[in-house]
Amino acid sequence: MKTMTKIALAGALTALPTLGFAEDAVPGVDASSDAIFIFNSLLFLIGGFLVFWMAAGFAMLEAGLVRSKNVTMQLIKNISLFSLAAIFYYLIGYNLMYPLGTWSVDGILSGVWGPGVLEAVGVGRDGADDYGYASTGSDFFFQLMFCATTASIVSGTLAERIKLWPFLIFTIALTAVIYPLQASWKWGGGFLDAAGFLDFAGSTVVHSVGGWAALTGAIILGPRIGKYNKDGKTVPIPGSNLTLATLGTFILWLGWFGFNGGSQLAMGTVGDVADVSRIFANTNTAAAGGAIAALILTQIMYKKPDLTMVLNGALAGLVSITAEPLTPTLGAATLIGAVGGVIVVFAVPFLDKLKIDDVVGAIPVHLIAGIWGTIAVVFTNSDASLGTQLYAIAVVGIFTVVVSAVVWFVLKVTMGLRVDEETEINGLDMSELGMEAYPEFSKG
Repeated sequence: MKTMTKIALAGALTALPTLGFAEDAVPGVDASSDAIFIFNSLLFLIGGFLVFWMAAGFAMLEAGLVRSKNVTMQLIKNISLFSLAAIFYYLIGYNLMYPLGTWSVDGILSGVWGPGVLEAVGVGRDGADDYGYASTGSDFFFQLMFCATTASIVSGTLAERIKLWPFLIFTIALTAVIYPLQASWKWGGGFLDAAGFLDFAGSTVVHSVGGWAALTGAIILGPRIGKYNKDGKTVPIPGSNLTLATLGTFILWLGWFGFNGGSQLAMGTVGDVADVSRIFANTNTAAAGGAIAALILTQIMYKKPDLTMVLNGALAGLVSITAEPLTPTLGAATLIGAVGGVIVVFAVPFLDKLKIDDVVGAIPVHLIAGIWGTIAVVFTNSDASLGTQLYAIAVVGIFTVVVSAVVWFVLKVTMGLRVDEETEINGLDMSELGMEAYPEFSKG
């Protein structure tokens, strides 16, 4: 059996140049363009369905961190927002994000207002000659998942008091216009990319955008009833199911390997595959660093570890490494993630002091840790400029806040954003949906 295995392995290794894996290893051997097309497309598809699985992670995390009387609402919001993102990113967002059309304002509007068309065209950061090809279908699928992730970030922050339909309309604006437009400035070859802004997988382009939109919505919407008493003190509102919240965190952790690893955008050479593996390792250790930092810090500060802080610490570590998961060493990646965990522990009570009610802690995790991760690029990537990174953070932040505020205010005036007091007290599940996630148990 061992002999047969050795023979099979030798045959496989001999075939590697034909498959396009030995381009970096064997001088003078050209990789098959078909093989590069296949493997690049495969990376997009595998990365895409891993990031899709993050939608389940967000749903479980939010379901666990809201009270039982609001769980069904969070679940319907998550499946609805993903579905709306899929449709409106196709109708408007994809072509707005990439220079695929003829009408544009160069560097600002990088595409056309129209539905995406799935042609088999070259997709590469520096052109097909350098990075081979991938199918547009695989690229569309992969990029859609990032767009939907941005909307998921907003959902948890505004939980337990926002109406369903105004939230979903905001989701359409976010996924059709806000996210793809600012993403075109970096990933569509726009002015931020030309300025030298570096954001490998989206600490700013994805996570801070969701965080800015969530922060703006939380300020306009106001806190939940009973969250802050008359003395200004914060009243803890425990979630319904920390088991679900923990499961959601692990699902998000898993999905992040596709989020960051797929952003290599190429898997047709030995070097590309080596880079993807390095990205996986750095992504994982950053999450671990964030979790352990939050674990130790909450033990020191509160005399007991706080599970919700540890969960968000892991997620903050993931967000922190997303802007540059390739160039750090494992040690540096761990430290970058650990800072994200520290950010969460201090940012959550700071927001409470400002009376900004973030139900799941998405603002510290995705916005503040996203800013940190974008800045941290300068410590491991010599091509990064601190001034450029800060400039991009400011540009994206101002744009997202202003446009989000306009949309939120229009919705508030025309439809109303917030449920009435009785509905909020009784829970959105029965009042808005007429069903409960846990009908056999009393409301929490």
